[in-house]
Order: sequence, then structure tokens, then C-alpha cells
Amino acid sequence: MSRQPSIWQTALAHLKIETPTQPVLYFSPATLQATARQFIDGFDGLVTYAVKANDSRTVLENLVAAGITAFDVASPAEMHALRAVSPDVAMHYNNPVRSRDEIAQAVALGVQSYSIDAPHEFDKLRAQVAPEGVEVAVRLRLPVAGAAYDFGAKFGADADQAVVLLRMVKEAGFTPSMTFHPGTQCAAPSAWSTYITTCAEVAKAANVRLARLNVGGGFAANRGVAPDLTAIFDAIHNSAEAAFGENAPALVCEPGRAMVAESFTLATRVKSIREDGAVFLNDGIYGALSEAPSIGVPDRMTTVTSDGASHDGGMSRRMVFGPTCDSIDQLPDPLLLPSDLAEDDYVLFAGMGAYSLATVTRFNGYGLIETVTVQHADL
Repeated sequence: MSRQPSIWQTALAHLKIETPTQPVLYFSPATLQATARQFIDGFDGLVTYAVKANDSRTVLENLVAAGITAFDVASPAEMHALRAVSPDVAMHYNNPVRSRDEIAQAVALGVQSYSIDAPHEFDKLRAQVAPEGVEVAVRLRLPVAGAAYDFGAKFGADADQAVVLLRMVKEAGFTPSMTFHPGTQCAAPSAWSTYITTCAEVAKAANVRLARLNVGGGFAANRGVAPDLTAIFDAIHNSAEAAFGENAPALVCEPGRAMVAESFTLATRVKSIREDGAVFLNDGIYGALSEAPSIGVPDRMTTVTSDGASHDGGMSRRMVFGPTCDSIDQLPDPLLLPSDLAEDDYVLFAGMGAYSLATVTRFNGYGLIETVTVQHADL
């Protein structure tokens, strides 16, 4: 019988004893639940979790245990994953483009909150969903700066169209609401303020009182400097109060990345080092580092030797490649790594809970990533 703990104290404790050859994601439930409480205590409204960021059962279970009672889902598969964890949590189906079959599955699973951004999507929805007690939120898009990349090119209605859609929702007997998404890795409170002010203008033009205003996700996770969530929460509260006055709708947010990122650390192992200093890791852009080409390389790294000791060499920038035979499997920017880094040493990336397990592939036979539970997120 194994004497190894089911929950390790730290990632380093596990690395020293187990010396894993495959990539490992170290998961700290305590960190995840603390982040959930930070949102619940700081945000002036209902906190939901965007399941797309990380749909692991253990993540969903820990968020339910921490007091998250509603979740943003984008597909029937995510709905089923939630129902396997809890029969009671509310599900907000805020992917505004759905097939008729997906709508039917959502109805069967008890979804009572949807978003739309186009008339034909609303037509599909109301053909299958009875309006009584069902919320339909009109999704707004604006050319607002402050995010790593914007969702407006794919989703959302312009303000004039949002007025028309909001009237349609009310006239059809659904509970009218609005929603928006300021964009990925947004750390600018002004982005939320601009959106909230425009939502109030849209509601006024449509002569519709909003039941709820979903201020989206987009909350930045820590890359270098930790985002000031308190400043963002204050901006949301103050902007809603100023824009809507006594008609202020109930607020909802749907953090994904910011909720789950800090609770995971990725450990990769050095497979090879070339004569020119280029480093080959056992994970790359087809694995847990899939976001690097779109939003940049994670900048919070730690390296340890194969036996867990610290490096003491000077630092230099090196090109880093993933393990597959595809030449594009490389990080877009060189990493600052120690000169005495060697084969079988480890490179650890902090804040890797979002869009790592969720987007990993099995290309070229790689992508098998172990998850190990630890008490503390730091080393």
C-alpha cells in the first residue's frame, strides 16, 4: 500500500519524491475557495463561475463548497458536468449562439437564464422556451480598450440593435436583462464603467427596466502585477448606482480566469537543451501553455533542479519549444532562465488554472497532464 499522501504539502515536496516525467498541474483547493470568497465578499451581487475556464469536477465541487450557487455554461456538456456535481445550482446559458438541439437540452436540464445578441437567435430561443420565469439577457458590445483581446468581433449587439432586442424580450414575456463581456484579461475599471453607462442608456431608450445586469467575466488574473479587484468592484457598484439610480438592476458577474487561475501551478520538465541554449520542455502550446500565442507567455516562473534544489547561475533569455514535432510548438517570446538549467530540471509556471486543462490536446501523443492536490499554491 502506498504511503504517499493524497494531498501534498507543496508542489516542491511532490517533485522531490516523485520526480514526474510528465507535466503536472498542482491544484490547491484552499486557494480556489479563498478566491471564491474574495469575489463573494467583494462583489455587490451574484457571483457565478464561467465553467469554460476549467471544468474539472474537483474545481466545480470546491466552488460549490465555497458558496458559489450559479454557473455560466456554454454547452450542454458543461451543464451535465455541473449536474453531476449538484442538482441545485443555477445555470446561466450565456453563449448567445445555440443550435435548436442545444436549446432543447438546456430546457430539459432546467436552465432559466439565457443571453441573445441577434433577432434570429431570439427566434430560435422563444420557439422552444416558455417565457414565464425565464430570463433573457441582451448582450452588448462596445469598442472598449483595456483587455488582452476583445470578444466583440464574435459576440454582442451594437447599442441600437440592443434597444430593439430588449423590446422584443419584454414584449415576448421574458424577464429582460442585459449582459456584456469587457474582454479577456481586463484590468481597467473604466471598461466596466463605460459598459454599464451604455447599458443604462440602452434600457432607457427601450423603455425597459432591467431585472439584472451581468457585468461579465474578463477579470484579469495575476501576470506580474496582481489586478486590483477591489477597484473594479467599486467601479461596478458606483457606475451602476450613478447610471441607473433607483432603478438599478441586480448585479451578476461571471469570473472564469480570475476565479481559478491562482489555484493551479504547472510543472514542466526539461527534455533537452540545444547548443544555442534553446530549451525543449515536455509541454507546450498544444498542452497547458496553449494561451501563450494569444495572450503572451506566463511571467511568473520558478526553476528547480531535478532533485528540487535552486539554481544559482546567471539568467539569460532562451527560446523555448514544446515536445511535439510541429515547428510552431514554441513559446512566442524567449523566457528568462538560469544558465545552469539542465536536462531533467523543472520549470514551474504559477497561475495556470485557467485554459490549461480545458484546452489541452493529445496532439502527437503528448498532452497527458497529471493533477496533484496540494495544500499550498506556492512552492
